[in-house]
Amino acid sequence: MALRKLGVDPESPNGGSPTVYLDDAKENYLVQGWKVLDKERLTQMDIPGQETVVEIPRRMAQFFLEVKSGKDTDV
Repeated sequence: MALRKLGVDPESPNGGSPTVYLDDAKENYLVQGWKVLDKERLTQMDIPGQETVVEIPRRMAQFFLEVKSGKDTDV
């Protein structure tokens, strides 16, 4: 399995998180972000036991759009 790093939050102070990856073999995105612990927001979602919720800033949507448009954004 080869993961491709698509982009790191451009405003991250150390350039390490949040990060968006693409798993080429499974055709899935992997998102590294801030773990959501806010019970008020979590109760508004139906989250199965094997899943979790992470949060990334809206400005990172560009990395998903680059893949959709066919541009290579390896960082």
